[in-house]
Amino acid sequence: MKTISASHIVEIPIDQRIQLVEDIWDSIAEIPQSVKVPDWHKKELEKRLEEFHANPDGTSPWAEIKERILG
Repeated sequence: MKTISASHIVEIPIDQRIQLVEDIWDSIAEIPQSVKVPDWHKKELEKRLEEFHANPDGTSPWAEIKERILG
């Protein structure tokens, strides 16, 4: 495997660096079971899901939130 340093990376044109990042991410996404989700992430997701179930009317659809932010 070839080693690439940060100084080499900054020499690559931006569009190629973006593609490199996308390619790396896609290669990770192909094997999601190899990425350990931290326990605190799981706990936060469980907490948010419980909050949603306790008050489902207290949420807004993404389209509405996006419109509020951008509108």
